[in-house]
Order: sequence, then C-alpha cells, then structure tokens
Amino acid sequence: MADGAYRGNTDVIIPYRKPADGSDLPDWKKDLNKHHRTVRAQVEHALARMKTFTILRDNRRAAHTLTDTASGIAHLHNIILAG
Repeated sequence: MADGAYRGNTDVIIPYRKPADGSDLPDWKKDLNKHHRTVRAQVEHALARMKTFTILRDNRRAAHTLTDTASGIAHLHNIILAG
C-alpha cells in the first residue's frame, strides 16, 4: 500500500483519486480510501515502533536476514506489550 505518489506502479495499491472533471468520488470509493488511510497509518506506526529497537535501527547484517530480524523484533515487541 502506498500514497498517491506511486501512480503508474502496478505493484502497489494506491487510493482512488478525484476524477479529472472535478466531480466527487462515489461513496464506495471514499470508504475504500478511508480504509486505505487507516491501514497505512497502522503500518507506519508499527514500523516507527520497531525502529526504536537498536538492532533494527543499526542493522549491519546481510539484507536477506532483515525479514528474520524484523520478525524477531515484532515478537519481542508483543512480549513487551503483554507485560
């Protein structure tokens, strides 16, 4: 998921844009845009929380190990939240 700046990139999901004639979006497109904003905000906040862990912020490992590192940090974060 991305913001509207990635128009033309078929690999990402972007919100619906207003038509060129300036008319309003249909309600169903407005609802999908609202859901898109909500999901993106949650993902951005999760990434920001994960960056507080030094191991991710100062990652000096091979790029292919980043997925395992991020997964481990997510598990540690959940443990911290659980208390």
